[in-house]
Amino acid sequence: MLTNTEFSSRRQQLAQGMLPNSICLIPAAQLVTRSRDTEYAFRQDSYFHYLCGFPEPQAWLVLSNQNRAKNPKTVKSLSILFCLDKDEQAEIWQGRRFGPRQAKKHFELDKAFSLDELDEHLLELLDGHDNLYFAQGHNTEADELVFALLQALREAPKQSMQAPANLVDVRPLLDEMRLFKSPAEIAIMREAAQISGKAHIRAMESAKAGLNEYHLEAHIHHEFAMHGAKNPAYGTIVGSGVNACILHYTQNNQTLNAGDLVLIDAGCELQGYAADITRTFPVSGQFSAAQKQLYQLVLDAQSAALVQVKPGSTFKQIGDAAIKVITQGLIDLGLLSGSLAFNLDKQLYRDFFMHGIGHWLGLDVHDVGHYKIAGQDRSLQAGMVLTIEPGIYVAPDADVDDCWLGIGIRIEDNVLLTDDGFENLTQATPKTIVDIESLMAHQQNGKS
Repeated sequence: MLTNTEFSSRRQQLAQGMLPNSICLIPAAQLVTRSRDTEYAFRQDSYFHYLCGFPEPQAWLVLSNQNRAKNPKTVKSLSILFCLDKDEQAEIWQGRRFGPRQAKKHFELDKAFSLDELDEHLLELLDGHDNLYFAQGHNTEADELVFALLQALREAPKQSMQAPANLVDVRPLLDEMRLFKSPAEIAIMREAAQISGKAHIRAMESAKAGLNEYHLEAHIHHEFAMHGAKNPAYGTIVGSGVNACILHYTQNNQTLNAGDLVLIDAGCELQGYAADITRTFPVSGQFSAAQKQLYQLVLDAQSAALVQVKPGSTFKQIGDAAIKVITQGLIDLGLLSGSLAFNLDKQLYRDFFMHGIGHWLGLDVHDVGHYKIAGQDRSLQAGMVLTIEPGIYVAPDADVDDCWLGIGIRIEDNVLLTDDGFENLTQATPKTIVDIESLMAHQQNGKS
């Protein structure tokens, strides 16, 4: 569980990183209409959550380091929240609210006001700051409000009011902060990985021919919820047979057939943080000869990639290690022809492995953070969390032998960079052929 001390430290770090005499505006997420008068389940904006943890919609966080202009060595941020008032009738229908008074106390903020006072107070707060840090384009309604307030300030010189002269994108500062996980964040992500791994194991144990893909999806989501993770971190993928060759397949409505593989890409969201695991296994519990060969090739590619996961390495070095193994393996199996050098130069492997080797992981499943710095691949550092996910996908109409057609395989783990290597947060989720077949045989024999 993240504490107010951690949120306060983040706000202080942001204030320290901003130019002197700056103000920062961060809007919360809004409710989104699902149909008529019902909304989708609310999910807080990741930037807003990162800085204060306040869980309600229609709120604003304001940070100022104005005193830095007076004493650059002493930077103490002023943290102000605007939120919905307590409202007895509204809370009967829509749930409890903190209200400004309770929010200020509970989240240990300097000040809190009613959302109704936002326009008035923001004019006063913006006045006199040199720089406004804001994520322009991130929230359309917020953009409109902020630009209207700036225009009002610019048109009020007779009132001795002054709009910030510079509009600065706050995302580069926040993205770099979010890229490095604190011990508390790592603990949450480790637990999210464990919960997600249990869900994958349950899916393997439950799979059998005749079930539908959505039955496995239901098992996964139930396992998430039973361990305190109410929602998946992204649309769960349960792709059986040729559906596994659709990278972001989410229909999950086809029957599981004997002899097919099923690819599951699923991770829970816990306290805002995502897990992201992919496992591929045979519906009937036993890989065919062709499936086994391609699966082992993907697993070997992941193993080669993981060898490169260490401080100082880059995503390109990690990806190149996997690509080399996959390309040589596809040549050996007859899916590609020609030399390794030729195939790598022409990138012919991309007919079968068309996505990247991984991505940052955190509050968003495809988390923020630059992959390059000054045009160069950035080096990995301790505290980063990323996925490693090679795959092979043979389209049903590919020009290869029939035994390979329609096979889709991906293996994905979540890794934390440490000072001397990495910790695989999802290692407990079975992925070797022996372990998967043993787990499924154990369940199907009724010995669990």
